[in-house]
Amino acid sequence: MQITEIRVSLRQGGNDKLLAFANVTFDNAFAVRGIKIIQGNNGPFIAMPSRKMADGTYKDVAHPINAETRQMLEKAILDEYHKTLKEAPAAAREEVPVD
Repeated sequence: MQITEIRVSLRQGGNDKLLAFANVTFDNAFAVRGIKIIQGNNGPFIAMPSRKMADGTYKDVAHPINAETRQMLEKAILDEYHKTLKEAPAAAREEVPVD
């Protein structure tokens, strides 16, 4: 499977650790929406879309099932995030809903 598109929507400032959302399309045929880009202690990382369960825990809705795929996906998303961040002037960074 190849990543054919990544769209990143930057979040507006504040002290929130949530930096952006990403939508990823694979092989122009399958999309995963609502991937979070979060600021961690060691830099940004991705969190896959999740659903809150009845017991209050969260479970991923979709996720890579091996480390190699997760690393490839995280690198591609973070590369696009940094590219989007450089291209967007500070005043133009608006919260855009994830479609």
